[in-house]
Amino acid sequence: MKFANDFLFGAASAAYQVEGAWDQDGKGPTNWDEFTKIPGKTFEGTNGDVAVDHYNRYKEDIALMAEMGLESYRFSISWARIFPNGSGEINQKGIDFYNNLIDECLKYGIVPFVTLYHWDLPLPLEKEGAWLNKNTADAYVEYAKLCFNEFGDRVKNFITFNETVVFAALGYMSGAHPPGIQNDPKKYFQVTHNVFYAHARTIIEYKKLNQFGEIGLSHVFSPAFAVDDSPANEFAAEHANQFGVNWFYDPILKGEYPEYVVKQLEESGLLPDWTLEELAVIKQAAPLNDFMGLNYYQPMRVEKIEQPVEQVEHSLENSTGSPGNPSFDHVFRTVKMDDKKYTKWDWEISPTGFVDGLVMLKDQYGQIKLYITENGLGDEDPIIEGAVCDIPRINFLNDHLCAVKEAIDRGVHIKGFYSWSAIDLLSWLNGYKKQYGFIYVDHQNGLARKKKASFHWYKEIIDTRGESLAR
Repeated sequence: MKFANDFLFGAASAAYQVEGAWDQDGKGPTNWDEFTKIPGKTFEGTNGDVAVDHYNRYKEDIALMAEMGLESYRFSISWARIFPNGSGEINQKGIDFYNNLIDECLKYGIVPFVTLYHWDLPLPLEKEGAWLNKNTADAYVEYAKLCFNEFGDRVKNFITFNETVVFAALGYMSGAHPPGIQNDPKKYFQVTHNVFYAHARTIIEYKKLNQFGEIGLSHVFSPAFAVDDSPANEFAAEHANQFGVNWFYDPILKGEYPEYVVKQLEESGLLPDWTLEELAVIKQAAPLNDFMGLNYYQPMRVEKIEQPVEQVEHSLENSTGSPGNPSFDHVFRTVKMDDKKYTKWDWEISPTGFVDGLVMLKDQYGQIKLYITENGLGDEDPIIEGAVCDIPRINFLNDHLCAVKEAIDRGVHIKGFYSWSAIDLLSWLNGYKKQYGFIYVDHQNGLARKKKASFHWYKEIIDTRGESLAR
């Protein structure tokens, strides 16, 4: 079961979910700083104003990661901490913070793996149309280039965007994320294209610098499988994968959009407003992509919808990734199955689906380099006699790391695994109730840090290169 010595064992976080210091040292406001203040948008009105105060306690947190033996830390940069207005004026104190964070990682031999965009958009850009406005791509490329120039001498792994499907779908279909728009597929598809264009431009700019690092993008990986082998449900799974996998992976890895989806969007009047120049840039950038990051939590089990269904009234409760919703075009619905295992938030626990999906990905795209940039269990961790006994998380990660090893043995090119998350953090819509970390944060005791059972378990896994995994 041993993993190769160049396989990175890591953990991840995101700026808005951990940093806090929302207006400290010149940082500008973001879409999430505004959105979470709207009543009813988040669990118990929680927001990231303080989060877990990683901005002021990063040295303590990195020291704990080093004690755990973490080989790499994936974190995101808050765009508004660098450019308070999204572009133009630069905030040197923001640059200083990330320089210090990077240097602190390197002091302990922890590889910094940097995400440039993890959903927190500078508020002025949000007000000007966010990712519907093609000028946002110009501002993003300016921001990315500054990050490359400031941090690229020490950071050799950059992720341009995290989970485009999530901030596009929840922003413009369910309304659960900024800007809170519901049931507008035209805008949804336009946003995805504008982001892919920004990604392509950014990769081209990065390669011009000859920094000898890697750059890629992280997507949700939620492969669809039919609930049975009937032709109708097999079609539903293929349709779901075309829209949920191929639409997001083809332009990055092949440089073009999948014909099946393009045809469907043309027929329904939902094709993005794109130009030949934009499509050419996406084509040019595809071979420059060094890796793909996969964020895997669960597969989709789908069935064909045979009877017309009513438009879904979206709510906080049904926008959290649990099965039961129809697709936007009412071709299929996701299904919770009696013979599957689920988390408390109704996310299916399926290491087998992980392996099957990874092999499917290899069959479609060949030997692309992959990092598992997120995988973890959201839970309410029990505290027994003062100890945080997150045994379900240990079991979850054990089984998914075994799945990664099986996929590698089957020829899938995976070079690292980043558990979500390094430390308990703000879970966007679910507040602090949903815990993911190896490090517990006590919100009743000054945000004191405490090592969980999983902290010690992951340390042993890293120390043994996975040899101590239970099969």
